[in-house]
Amino acid sequence: MSVNPREARVVQAVHGRSQKPADPAYQAGLAEELRQSYGRGGLIELYGRFATGDGFVDALMRKAIWQAITRNCGEGLQVASGAGFKHPETFEIGSGVFIGAQAYIQGRYDGTCVIGDNVWIGPMAYFDARDLVIEDSVGWGPGAKVLGSTHTALPVDVPIIRTDLEIRPVRICAEADIGTNATILPGVTIGKGAIVGAGAVVVSDVEPFSVAAGVPAKFIRWRSENDPMTNMSREGRS
Repeated sequence: MSVNPREARVVQAVHGRSQKPADPAYQAGLAEELRQSYGRGGLIELYGRFATGDGFVDALMRKAIWQAITRNCGEGLQVASGAGFKHPETFEIGSGVFIGAQAYIQGRYDGTCVIGDNVWIGPMAYFDARDLVIEDSVGWGPGAKVLGSTHTALPVDVPIIRTDLEIRPVRICAEADIGTNATILPGVTIGKGAIVGAGAVVVSDVEPFSVAAGVPAKFIRWRSENDPMTNMSREGRS
């Protein structure tokens, strides 16, 4: 039987269908012991020792430290090597979350970063997480970014980098899918079940169950059962 090399191949998703991995019984105790023994500053320093390794101990310590240092963190967290954070004490993380290699979440001391259950974050993603909510079962493509703040650039005779920051909330509603290397700008809400195409720059809200793509991103169509972008947006993730 001949095979058409241009024919798409459909397989079952892994992260979205698998049961949330259960943490070993000792992990919660380890996290509590780390919290009591090191404090926030010590935990950040300790994280550096295990941030980039791929072995069992490195992965376990990353999970335990995230659980110890965040405001809340559910079970089944997976943190790949090189993933980093700033102000993790402002994070609330659900269960069954995957954070890909070299992803970075930059919180702020007075900010809020909420990540819901069963969220999948691709490698090298970046989150300006000063006022960010990602609801349940969101897929976040490799290299995709959230910008949550901008400089006011006023007055004009002051270097822009020294002007005030304007922080605007970003909301990614449940079951949305953000394509590879897309960028979400401050103040944007991505509606439930919406798809953002790869490389899009999203400057305004995206309606639930719609598809938006381009620079700047524009409405393309409503999702349908046979929409090819539903599959295209998931390329490269498991």
